[in-house]
Amino acid sequence: MRARPPVELTIDRFSHEGRGIASIDGKLVFVEGALPGETVRATYIATHKKYDEVRTEAVLSASPDRVTPPCAHFSICGGCSLQHMSREAQIQFKQGVLAEQFRHFGNIEPEEWLPPLLDAELGYRRKARLGVKFVIKKDELLVGFREKQSNFLADIRQCEVLDVRLGHELMALREMINGLEMRDRIPQIEVAAGDEDVALVFRHMDLLPDSDIAALTAFCAARSWHLYLQPGGNDTVYKLYPADGEDRLHYALPDFGLTMAFHPMDFTQVNAGINRRMMNLALELLDPQPQDRVLDLFCGLGNFTLPLATRAKEVIGVEGIQTMADRGTENARRNGLTNVSFYAQDLFVDFSQQPWAKQGFDRILIDPARSGAEEVVKYLPKFKPKRVVYVSCNPATLARDAGLLKEAGYRLLKAGVMDMFTHTTHVESIAVFEKK
Repeated sequence: MRARPPVELTIDRFSHEGRGIASIDGKLVFVEGALPGETVRATYIATHKKYDEVRTEAVLSASPDRVTPPCAHFSICGGCSLQHMSREAQIQFKQGVLAEQFRHFGNIEPEEWLPPLLDAELGYRRKARLGVKFVIKKDELLVGFREKQSNFLADIRQCEVLDVRLGHELMALREMINGLEMRDRIPQIEVAAGDEDVALVFRHMDLLPDSDIAALTAFCAARSWHLYLQPGGNDTVYKLYPADGEDRLHYALPDFGLTMAFHPMDFTQVNAGINRRMMNLALELLDPQPQDRVLDLFCGLGNFTLPLATRAKEVIGVEGIQTMADRGTENARRNGLTNVSFYAQDLFVDFSQQPWAKQGFDRILIDPARSGAEEVVKYLPKFKPKRVVYVSCNPATLARDAGLLKEAGYRLLKAGVMDMFTHTTHVESIAVFEKK
């Protein structure tokens, strides 16, 4: 791109991905690092036919919502995008996105807005994928997240949103990997933390020599961490240290007297504090009764299924992946629950004639991936549930599916955001529908 002089801009509004929006001579400009109402000086980073992209270099007139980012690496690291915005403003932004999506995609609005679900602002993230790269020109090894608007790894020393057991050990991790013979053949590390234990899963492109394995083992042993290696795809992951014990981490749901076991590569909610609060809210909204038969769709390892089983007569958990359905069965057995069953099932075809589904369900909980549950929602009315609770990680698909439920005769009673990923633009939300 040909060099262009810096520009001064006044920010009109905020984009869904957390950039300021302004205009120059009628052309749209996305401004990284700027908040609504601010005047900033910015430099160009990309030009396009219909819009340009710039980066804030100086804030000339600051918004009252601007705060000092808690992380020293915020300006370069792409892991977070809203650390320069106050927590209150972040929540207002997320609530605004959810409301806008309800109007735009579903032509619907809840009868009542729920108060936002909040927990710790920092040290909350228990799962992440860290990139690893030895930069020859710098003669330095980097570990962490990618730079903003870039494929390069950011040079970060510490991460404030990762669980402190992980986020404050990045430099030690860098130094250890830098001393390995195969340092340039380890492209990523999956990190996972339970309530008590931490696990690192090292992806390696070539066979590791004994000296490297010894160094990895010593690093993890010194911290009482679990060590896993991944020489190929996800199915090649195996536990190396400690040699004894099962390949599981654990987290508790104390309000329900439950302990959940998971493999480090399993999907789990990254924010343990919000997850615990979410359990209470979801069950309050669904309101399962002792005589109810409840269906939990996209159930994973039973995160919602097992708490529901402590309240309802019978709970069926359904998941598209057999491994996760098996994990749910394992967790039910661990917790002594006999009124819950798990099934692996394609969730994008009508399964209402499956033997376990023919009795119907009084209440249904849905927690789909970002693509939502459009096909599922179309045939849920066959079960005639009194209530449906929908947990969403994408407000656009939640709004779309809410419109379908409205057409099927359900009222959107309540909805609200849950701050699962503080300091990011990710909008996690929950909604409850009731048959008219």
